[in-house]
Formats: sequence, C-alpha cells, structure tokens
Amino acid sequence: MTIRAITFAFAFIGLLASPITPSLAAGGDDAGWANSKLPDLKTAVELIRDEKYDEAQPYLQKALKQEPSNADTYNMLGYSQRKMGNKDVALGHYTKALEINPRHRRANEYLGELYLQLKQPDKAKERLAVLDKSCFFGCDEYTMLKKAIETYEQAQ
Repeated sequence: MTIRAITFAFAFIGLLASPITPSLAAGGDDAGWANSKLPDLKTAVELIRDEKYDEAQPYLQKALKQEPSNADTYNMLGYSQRKMGNKDVALGHYTKALEINPRHRRANEYLGELYLQLKQPDKAKERLAVLDKSCFFGCDEYTMLKKAIETYEQAQ
C-alpha cells in the first residue's frame, strides 16, 4: 500500500468517525464566519470583517429572527459585542451558540479569549480542551487560543 493510499484511508476513516452536529447537518459553517444562506448574516459578517461592529447589529438581529437556532449568528453577536467592549452581553451570546452547537470551533475559541479578558484562565483552558477534542487533525482555533493563553500566562 502506498503512502498516498494510507493517507486517504486514514482521512476517510476520520470522516466516517466524525459526528455531524445539527448545525453542520443544516449547512452551518461551524467556523463562525459563516457562508450562510441568510443574506443578513452575510452582510453582518462583511461589516464585522471591516470592524463595523455597531453597524452589524441590526443585520445580526434580523438573521436571528429568520433562524433563531443558528449558532453562527450567536457567535457573531458575541464576537461583535466583545469587540465593542460589552463582555457580559458577549458571554451570553457565546453561551447560546455553544448550547446550540457545543463543538462550534470559533465560539469555543472566542469564549476562551473572553475568559482571558475576564481574568479567568482556567475557563479559557476548558475551552482549549474542548477544541483539542473537536479538532481531530488540529485547527486554527485551537492554535490561536493556545497562543492567547500562553501570552496571557507570560504577562502574569
């Protein structure tokens, strides 16, 4: 068996063993910067990428009304609220995103970063542990949160 065939076999087995969460089964992106069917969420994500967090809020609220169980929308609400300095509001949105999809990678990463801002590194490490289990072959969200935790600990 060639290396290429072995690599393919492991990738295929990993795909079969991966659980499909309701969010993913419904077409959710799980990354939080959604490729959503919701035009309002797409518009909000574009505004958030341009750091126009306040302008994104009405679009996020419209998207939430259209699809109340969308973890990506709650994650983007949390992200934008955190960036605007509304940590308590952000915490509620991240929590809701993770109630909908506990393995949502970006929500776990961003919640971990929020916990660092709140000086709760143990809770950030809990989010890192969730990402470690969710990211079978590693993922950017795990790497980013791990680096943020290391930076936080070095500053203490």
